Amino acid sequence: MANPLKQLAGQTVIYGMSTILARIINFLFVPIYTRVLSPENYGVVTEFMAYIAVLQVVLVMGLETGCFRFANKEGVDPKKVYANAFVTVFGISATFLALMIAFASPIASALGYDGYGSCIMYMGGILALDAITAIMFAKLRQQNNAWKFAILKTIKIITETVANLVLFLWFPSHVESAGWLLKFIPAVPDFSYVIFAIFISCIVCGLLFIPDILRLSFRMDARLLKQMLAYSLPLMVAALPGVVNDFLDRILFRYFDTNAEAWRSSLGLYQAAVKLAVIMNLFIQMFRYAAEPFFFRRAREKDSKALYASVQEYFTAFCGMVFLGVILYIDVIALILGPQFRSAVGVVPVMLLSYMILGMLFNVSMWYKLSGKTDMAIWITLSGLVVTAIVIVLFMPKYSYWAAAFGHLASYIVMFVISSVLGAKYYPIPYRWGRLGLIFLLMGAVYGGSLLLPDMNLVLKLSVHTLLIGLYAIGVWRIIRR
Repeated sequence: MANPLKQLAGQTVIYGMSTILARIINFLFVPIYTRVLSPENYGVVTEFMAYIAVLQVVLVMGLETGCFRFANKEGVDPKKVYANAFVTVFGISATFLALMIAFASPIASALGYDGYGSCIMYMGGILALDAITAIMFAKLRQQNNAWKFAILKTIKIITETVANLVLFLWFPSHVESAGWLLKFIPAVPDFSYVIFAIFISCIVCGLLFIPDILRLSFRMDARLLKQMLAYSLPLMVAALPGVVNDFLDRILFRYFDTNAEAWRSSLGLYQAAVKLAVIMNLFIQMFRYAAEPFFFRRAREKDSKALYASVQEYFTAFCGMVFLGVILYIDVIALILGPQFRSAVGVVPVMLLSYMILGMLFNVSMWYKLSGKTDMAIWITLSGLVVTAIVIVLFMPKYSYWAAAFGHLASYIVMFVISSVLGAKYYPIPYRWGRLGLIFLLMGAVYGGSLLLPDMNLVLKLSVHTLLIGLYAIGVWRIIRR
């Protein structure tokens, strides 16, 4: 079992290189965004990104996971699998982009952003290009070409970084010499700068994939495509409420925040605080890139279920380390935010725990992908969406972004419980719940102990917190290895 775990860990690191870089750079831009942009402007960026996240799921149609399923199936030609997926996604994405361009101004006006029709076009371009390249990235993952995946992702990230630096730090003082950019963005920095920088990076990424796209076989197999869509579309339908669940709070700030006049500011403060929990989300994302194809490849092996159980334990233990690392150093980490954004830092522990549960949910949810019961995912994610909506509608008018944070936590816990119960019935995996419970207990004890410490200077406080993290590492290792 050690070798498969090492292989998964190794691929997680490689896939994680680009993911880490993206998240770190995005994290490093937070000081710029929270100092150059107002909370209201940062709230608009957050709203646009929520729409992008939701629509990405629709355009890819679940075919990323569908490709893994059918490319690893006996008697199926992987070339036909990716030809079907690429042509289908390309056709849907091109149609979507054309509609976004045609109706850019009316959409901008409906959202309350008159004069920003160009941002709607950029958003359409981002979504279309991301959907198309998602199939190509999936092909690299299925072929275990982790290094090429990481390199292309890194180039995309660097492009976005350079574009942000140019737009925010160079362009405002060189408007006269670079006036041609005024055709795409305003002279004064605002939320459109962020969207335009992402659009540029998507164009570069799409161009880099042209040689790989030209090597594809574009011969469609209608019978195979029907099977792929029958498998993948339920995943898309299931993922849609899942992604909506993740971003519903951002969308509903417009309607339910305590301060209706300044809901964009509340959203900006909340998003800045959530950014401090990005490290947990980062690890989960890099783990998912490696774990999904890994689980499918190991599905036929005799000891695969025991392996999946061990993966959950190591994953949970590491997430606990991330949780404590962020919380116990929050006094320093919070300085990343501009002064006017620090009032919402209190929600960081709640979001870290929410993301941790979400990562564990990914592991226990593999049962319906491996067993082919993808239709069950719809009901699981819908249950989570209902919980989030109820918490936000009932409590956001009084508690603002606190309701958003606890809505996430409640939702992920409910989905985790339901998926675990159904998984035990349809695809039982021998999770050692006692060990997982001990990991949470130890994590809570260390966090609780830090709260009971007397007041002390920052250096001494961080030193004691480092010792507490070391004690957690020793304790969790003993739990897993016993």
